[in-house]
Amino acid sequence: MQTVLVIEDEEDIADLVGFNLERAGCRVLKAYDGQIGLDMALKERPDIIVLDLMLPTLNGLGVLKGLRRDSRTQQVPVILLTARAQTEDRIQGLTSGADDYVTKPFSPKELVLRVQSILKRMQVNSGSTEFVVGPFSFDKNALKFYIDNAPVELTSTEFKLLLYLCERANHPQQRNDMLRSVWGYSDDVISRTLDTHMKRLRQKLGSFADRVETIRGVGYRFVNPA
Repeated sequence: MQTVLVIEDEEDIADLVGFNLERAGCRVLKAYDGQIGLDMALKERPDIIVLDLMLPTLNGLGVLKGLRRDSRTQQVPVILLTARAQTEDRIQGLTSGADDYVTKPFSPKELVLRVQSILKRMQVNSGSTEFVVGPFSFDKNALKFYIDNAPVELTSTEFKLLLYLCERANHPQQRNDMLRSVWGYSDDVISRTLDTHMKRLRQKLGSFADRVETIRGVGYRFVNPA
């Protein structure tokens, strides 16, 4: 049974989310305060976190930054709960390491599907556990990434995106195919999320950022020079 931590100060929303996740077979933990939620995440190390942005004591962005700074929770995927008007907060959340977001008001069924989609791709990969292309190497089980044997910290979503492109090196990849592979579904909102993740990923690749090309009207391509 996989554990979901719901950090949401509105108890009725937290209860609604928790009820639907429990029906889907998850173990649910709840926190109604940002700092308490962060402390609980560091102690319990849940499989995924559903995080509201507007929280007492420590807001959602503060919680997210705390999660990404600590080695115990760097790889734990996070889905943000945001109000539709909070465009800047949503973008800041994605650039700070969130994996996905759901806007309020939201469908509990949709949220459960997004949680399940992320948990599914976090499962241990079958077959070969290592993949190497040029200076890049991937440990699929540990979700670790290296450039010239030096570790580079990636979120689970960044890891999945880069691995998807590298396994199909030199071939343009359609946006919708990438969205379905990484997020499990595609729509216009998540399409913008894809671009935000790719921008952050390039920043982490440093001098190798130009290996990830944007193919206008199509998607992206990882270039592996012969």
